[in-house]
Amino acid sequence: MAKNRPPTNEPLTRERVLEAIRKAGGKAQKRDIAHDLGIGPDQKKELRGILRELEESGALGRTGRKSYADAHALPESGVMDIVDRDHDGELLARMRGPEGLFGPTVRLAPGEARGRKGEPAVGVGDRVLAKITRNDEGEHEARVVKRLGQSAHQVLGVFRAIKDDRGRRFGGGRVVPADRKTRHDILVEPQDVGDANEGDLVLVELRIGQNERAHGPKRGTIKEIIGKESDPRAASILAMHTHGIMPGFTPEENAQAEAAQKPTLKGRTDLRKLPLITIDPEDARDHDDAVFAQPDDEPNNKGGWRVWVAIADVAAYVTTGSALDRGAWRRGNSTYFPDRVAPMLPESLSADLCSLRENEDRACLAVEMVFDSEGRKKSHKFTRGLMRSAAKLSYEQAQAAIDGKPDEKTGPLLEPILKPLWAAHACAWKGREKRQPLEIDAPEHKIIFKDGKVAGVKRRERFDAHKLIEEFMIQANVCAAETLEQKQRPQIYRIHDKPSDTKIAAISDFLPTVDMAWSKGQVVTAARFNRILHLAEQSPNKDIINEVVLRTQSQAVYAPDNIGHFGLNLARYSHFTSPIRRYADVTIHRALIRALRLGDDGATDAEEKRYEETAQHISETERTSMAAERDATARYISSFLADRIGNEFEGRVTGVTRFGLFIRLDETQADGLAPISTLGNERWVHDETAHALVGEQSGYRYPLGMRVEVRLEEATPISGGLVFAVMTDPLPPAPGWKKSRQSNQTRGFDRDRGGGKKHRGKKRR
Repeated sequence: MAKNRPPTNEPLTRERVLEAIRKAGGKAQKRDIAHDLGIGPDQKKELRGILRELEESGALGRTGRKSYADAHALPESGVMDIVDRDHDGELLARMRGPEGLFGPTVRLAPGEARGRKGEPAVGVGDRVLAKITRNDEGEHEARVVKRLGQSAHQVLGVFRAIKDDRGRRFGGGRVVPADRKTRHDILVEPQDVGDANEGDLVLVELRIGQNERAHGPKRGTIKEIIGKESDPRAASILAMHTHGIMPGFTPEENAQAEAAQKPTLKGRTDLRKLPLITIDPEDARDHDDAVFAQPDDEPNNKGGWRVWVAIADVAAYVTTGSALDRGAWRRGNSTYFPDRVAPMLPESLSADLCSLRENEDRACLAVEMVFDSEGRKKSHKFTRGLMRSAAKLSYEQAQAAIDGKPDEKTGPLLEPILKPLWAAHACAWKGREKRQPLEIDAPEHKIIFKDGKVAGVKRRERFDAHKLIEEFMIQANVCAAETLEQKQRPQIYRIHDKPSDTKIAAISDFLPTVDMAWSKGQVVTAARFNRILHLAEQSPNKDIINEVVLRTQSQAVYAPDNIGHFGLNLARYSHFTSPIRRYADVTIHRALIRALRLGDDGATDAEEKRYEETAQHISETERTSMAAERDATARYISSFLADRIGNEFEGRVTGVTRFGLFIRLDETQADGLAPISTLGNERWVHDETAHALVGEQSGYRYPLGMRVEVRLEEATPISGGLVFAVMTDPLPPAPGWKKSRQSNQTRGFDRDRGGGKKHRGKKRR
């Protein structure tokens, strides 16, 4: 970096500091940052404050006492800790600096976990010297140069004390890991137990030392007690701790939320006579959006509709740079567990002042949309207003009323409000059908609790009421993106890239195995996938095809540069409709307020310059929340199934790996692993093209999507792990299958050694 640069009068900003670090390759000392920016003695305190703020927000990681690294940058090589495994069992690593881990999580390249010649295999908790490369899809991968030993990796789990025959505790104990991918218990010697008691949820730090054996049990020291296994909320507590979901709020956030005042008409349009209503899940506590529709009375728009969508005006309370803003930015979004919510905003806002509660005045940002008789949006207009919800309805209530079963509440609303909403939706749906967004069948399930325990799992019914709200929210989001583009203002888009060439090549190779085809050379569109899904409706391979089409898709993310939304088949799209639970939507509200001059609390120059950083950050927090929600759900369902060991269930194959099959049960949507050892007495080969495990000798196969019957062998509530034995015989060889020359060799696992049976007498499915 440049040294002794003369001081400059240019203002010191977060963006300038980040840019200086990026120019230095992603890592820099504080003194080098100061020199490069030309900072004089009077600005050093300001620099320290900016660096501290960037570190607290997660934009920077500390790599030394006075050195920092861009949290999203990776050096070409360095020391890494193996911190986790992904769903397929592949190892994940992060860079290690003098003061901790930094940078994004990186997957080890295929085969790297085996270890070098003469060295043990690499596992979770190990430390390695690694090079960072990119694979064919542009993703970072780590390649191990040398294994350095164990890291100081912490593991979350449940403490089990050692007891004698009379149940009296003595000595140390062991920690059963909460992460199903950490395969072995951790031994804790008496001096390392601390105050932990039987059933405590604890953080244990793996012991580092030359005397620790590479293979055999790991040993550790209990560092923190975070709860009790018997707590009805234990699954959510574990998920929050594992994924770093922050519970609670700072005193500054709570103080700002408690000081918030009820809205008035000042600077707002009075929308209280407009009979807007909210339609949400039955157990919803916050209400972001309200809707109303009426026929368009313009003579030149016969058969057209006017639809209002009003959204909670969160920006009026979460002001730029405030404590609430900083906290909401860090969280990125609310996280929804089966039994609780970790909200982005304090409850006094999320469930009160920012929630569009029935018959209460609430601040809103509303958009009026005009559709013609064919469902094409002709125009729209945003308004900052004061509204009063005419009714709070559940999806079930609204749908029942439309289906001819109104109750005392919905009866008076049926003619003036509900029927016009359904008619407007039928009109807008015409436009959706012409647009042809991707239509993948992905049913959702809900866990039912009773007395703090799981009582069952049921499939969420999907009504036209759901589709109505979903389509009107999509249209409102499009209006927000279009308005900001028209006003030439920057924004954070919700983007969804088309599938990569690699994934398209994979699905074009796969489809012939199920008697379907993908014509190469044609433009890749959502409509093409829909045609395949439609043809699959009559195919015995429907589930397989749905699963492969889903896996072919890219992941939707946030970005300040627009590439469109492939899945929705939209040229521009930004999240505007859920500001109570998504920070992305708060940024769009502020951008609209500034662009349309709806107040003095719109987006600032500094906030707009930070959009790239914000977009990357909230994309990551969204992924983290999704992983935490999945983990908590898996633990609750595993707890529910723990007393059904030995029972048989119907399900289907949702994942195929070299070590077994992932199975999803029909009844509970629980996911578990059927190890390759349960499949038969020959070597099974993972055919990536066919998405199947194939018997090397026989050609019999277990493909993705196959319907199977399984027996539950193990259920581990603390980790959410389920282990199945497959009871259904494999499918016959695929047409054209030929036996490999190598198949006569005795290689790999031979199931006879495990006492298995090749044929179980089950009907092939």
